Amino acid sequence: MSSRHTTAIAGSLVMASFSAVMILSGTAGAEDDGPPSGKGGKVVDEAPAGVKLTTLLPGRISVDNGSEKTAITATVKNEGSKDSGKIRLLVVGFDGLVVEGVEGCSAIPENGLPEGSNSGFACPIDNLAAGESKSYAVDATFDLGKTGKICLPVQTSDGKKTFWQQGPVPFGTSNPSPDAPATPLLLGTDNKPAGPGRKELPKTGPARDLLPLGAAGASLLATGVAGMWWSQRRRPGVREG
Repeated sequence: MSSRHTTAIAGSLVMASFSAVMILSGTAGAEDDGPPSGKGGKVVDEAPAGVKLTTLLPGRISVDNGSEKTAITATVKNEGSKDSGKIRLLVVGFDGLVVEGVEGCSAIPENGLPEGSNSGFACPIDNLAAGESKSYAVDATFDLGKTGKICLPVQTSDGKKTFWQQGPVPFGTSNPSPDAPATPLLLGTDNKPAGPGRKELPKTGPARDLLPLGAAGASLLATGVAGMWWSQRRRPGVREG
């Protein structure tokens, strides 16, 4: 076999392999971009009879690698058979995820934030009819050199009871793209920063995975399993806008 013929065959194999990789990569991306999810959500206090409140977050978000800005849609649903009455949705950021604004909602004062959080907004809802949902546009930034989490508690209007809490649940990727215009992050995935030149990931271990519950002395796993930290540890100062 001539060297020219051998080179041609080798080139064809390389192209075939490259095409196969591109197809597999495209398929994986499509599967990641799934429907909104209630991952990391849990009932905390019992809701009134006939009321079933839950929340949803996108399965995938995209963070601009230059500005670190991202957009998130937070949705609250009443899957029950009766109206909710007055409630409120809270949108709270942790670690590398900072909530900059939520359309139609008021910023939670610093002394009203749960311990460990860096930002939050309160969204009053006069009533959520049975079978209805309400979505909010969330503007946020995400430091890709850190882990980042978000939490969505649904409470009574006075904050005395928490009917449902999603999170703190992480967004992240184990395959960062520092040279791309944006980095896609998946819900329920701990973020791993890009290689050399990026910021170091905070130390991991038991201390990172736990959040205090106040006087109860219990702990909340930060892997997306929800707990009752908000209802156990409330501070004054949250006002509805």
